[in-house]
Amino acid sequence: MLEWLDDGGESNGETYLEIRRRLVLYFDRRNRPGAEDLADETLSRVARTLEQSGRIVTRPPARYCYVVARFVLLEDVRRDRRHVSLDEPRRYDVIRGRTIGSIDSDETSTLREQRLECLDPCLQRLRSDQRELAIEYFRDSGRQRIERRRGLAQRFGISMNALGIRACRIRDSLMTCVEACRRERRRI
Repeated sequence: MLEWLDDGGESNGETYLEIRRRLVLYFDRRNRPGAEDLADETLSRVARTLEQSGRIVTRPPARYCYVVARFVLLEDVRRDRRHVSLDEPRRYDVIRGRTIGSIDSDETSTLREQRLECLDPCLQRLRSDQRELAIEYFRDSGRQRIERRRGLAQRFGISMNALGIRACRIRDSLMTCVEACRRERRRI
């Protein structure tokens, strides 16, 4: 392997160490934990390929190492997605410091009722087009929801992406309004 990495020259393993260092940096820049292990895995695969086939025609050798590193990176990312720690909440499961599971378990029916009571006045504060968008956007489920959203996008003359952004902003403002209303009612 050292001979192949040196491309016919003799560097006493310095080329190997340099490529390994660059691979570690490659994985570090992509925020992968265990970058050194991933670099070693990459070089092990290259060595196995050399052992099995006898030679690798891709030149320069570093290019082939980076191609293999890209596959190792993709496999590592996929592995991370499959192995989710049950102890730590995932980033997208967190809403304002609480996990979705804790919201369901903490929320009482009284709290839900308070929020529903505050929702109507908050909806009335929205402009009529915003109110219509909020109600229609979050209605239905499955295929009906998709078709309804397509129709909304066409009616407003915007893309589906823009529609989703608008709906998200309206929902955020509604959530803020509902929580402020609920806190205000608790004081009274």
